[in-house]
Amino acid sequence: MIHDVTSDLASFKSLRFRPGLNVLLAEKSAGANDRQSRNGAGKTSFVELIHFLFGGNAKTDSIFRSDVLVDAAFEIRFDLGGHVVTAARSGSKPSRVLLQGETSHWPIPPAIDDDTGDLLLSNENWKTNLGALLFDLSVDPEARFAPTFRSLFSYFARRQGSGGFSKPTQQSGQQQGWDQQVAVSYLLGLDAGIAQEFQETRAQEKAMAELRKAAKQGNLGRFYGNAADFRTRLAVAQTNARRLQEQVAAFNVVPEYTGMEREATEITRAISALNNDNLIDRELIDQLKTSLEDETPPEVSNVERLYAEARVVLPGIVSRRFEDVARFHEAIIRNRRAHLTAEIEAAEARIVGRDRQRADLDHRRAQLMGILRSGGALEHYNRLQEEVGRAEANVEALRQQLDIAERIESTKVQLEIERGRLRQALQNDIHERDSVVREAILLFEELSNALYERAGSLTIDATPNGPSFEVTIDSQRSKGINSMQIFCFDLMLATLATRRGLGPGFLIHDSHLFDGVDERQVAKALQLGADQAEAEGLQYVVTMNSDAMPEDGFREGFDIRSFVNSTVLTDEVETGGLFGIHFD
Repeated sequence: MIHDVTSDLASFKSLRFRPGLNVLLAEKSAGANDRQSRNGAGKTSFVELIHFLFGGNAKTDSIFRSDVLVDAAFEIRFDLGGHVVTAARSGSKPSRVLLQGETSHWPIPPAIDDDTGDLLLSNENWKTNLGALLFDLSVDPEARFAPTFRSLFSYFARRQGSGGFSKPTQQSGQQQGWDQQVAVSYLLGLDAGIAQEFQETRAQEKAMAELRKAAKQGNLGRFYGNAADFRTRLAVAQTNARRLQEQVAAFNVVPEYTGMEREATEITRAISALNNDNLIDRELIDQLKTSLEDETPPEVSNVERLYAEARVVLPGIVSRRFEDVARFHEAIIRNRRAHLTAEIEAAEARIVGRDRQRADLDHRRAQLMGILRSGGALEHYNRLQEEVGRAEANVEALRQQLDIAERIESTKVQLEIERGRLRQALQNDIHERDSVVREAILLFEELSNALYERAGSLTIDATPNGPSFEVTIDSQRSKGINSMQIFCFDLMLATLATRRGLGPGFLIHDSHLFDGVDERQVAKALQLGADQAEAEGLQYVVTMNSDAMPEDGFREGFDIRSFVNSTVLTDEVETGGLFGIHFD
């Protein structure tokens, strides 16, 4: 429970609390006009101060970092871990908390300031200690969706500014559904780990959904595709890589590969030139043989016969001359034939010589080509190895892509199976903790029945999306029914937590909770809160405007005024509020 709240700010109105019901009242000051409101008296600021002292964020827009309050230190004395301790915090140094009291049993012991002798903790370690000591939370939780001190604590001090009065299971407008499931499960005594696993599953589903969305939009490029396509491409790539690897394994590096390749090329050109020269000589031989056949001496008898037919009788001397001419021509023909025959023989000899030379060159070329075919140049070998590296990298990339594609395609089925398993585990947990569930259901029914003729109900169900907590009070004609659902729900949680030795030992309700609620229902709620707090050893703190505090509806002998805090706030602008300072 809270014992007192003080400050070194001179104008601050110190607050002292007692067990059971405590009503922090805001009165209308004497002479105040109708336009003055008690909404600035500090009732809501009191709730904000409690959160500040219990590790709440102190961002730059926090009232505790405003010019008028930044240098002030605020202090709370309350029960923690079986001892009364004092904690102080200021807006000027919001990251640290000053402590007094027994701290030897704390999970994270405070340090001692060498200059002042004060016990000091960082605000983060302060929250960790509070979680361990008030809610039995792990100092170093393994699961990332584990319950946190700040989330659990906010059910015991809802804030209007954070949207804490919208629905029973939601202590803040920013609180996500999974956090509600985890926190409420934990406070009720169910296995909160199942709710955490549900959120892990939802996180995976969200990631897969985003991945599929990105794939459809083409943002993943080659990293996403059909598993069957990747499987086919992988098989082809593996075959290609093996073929290249075999080529590298059988490759013989020829040191003088380039020179041999150049020599083989030159030999090929030389053989081609020899072939061309042989062709020319063969054509020459054919021509010479034709000329040789055409070389014949003239026939003298033909001349004589010509003269005879002309009846010309040649003298003997002329005949002798013809014989001399014939012998002369025969000599010329003999010489011409001898020359042509020599030319033919020379051409044939050249062909034979070229054939021998070509055979030698062809033999050398065969040797070179054999060597070249059996191996290759070092450059070629290096390029081949580079190709093998690229092929192997492609195989590995395709293997990874296939793995990703298969996991994506199987995720939906796996997550559906996981959801089914978790739902079964949740159903088993609810069944095994039947006494815990029945206690919560019956307590909510009892509390709501104290306010309305027809009792409300708390329904706890195992759904495919995790644990479901539905709160209903069947009284549609009553105003502020949602507020009373929250009232009963909070009082139930605070009672159950107190019975299990958990929680801060107090429940705080801002006056906003009772806005729009019938006066008689407010009276019943205050009376019920007082009774429940006394019966369970719980402290119940309520802030109210004096004109909103009921006069009727209480049972005989119940005096609400006896529960009003001795410190009364007013609507006086300059000094009437909790801090006694005017805020712009």
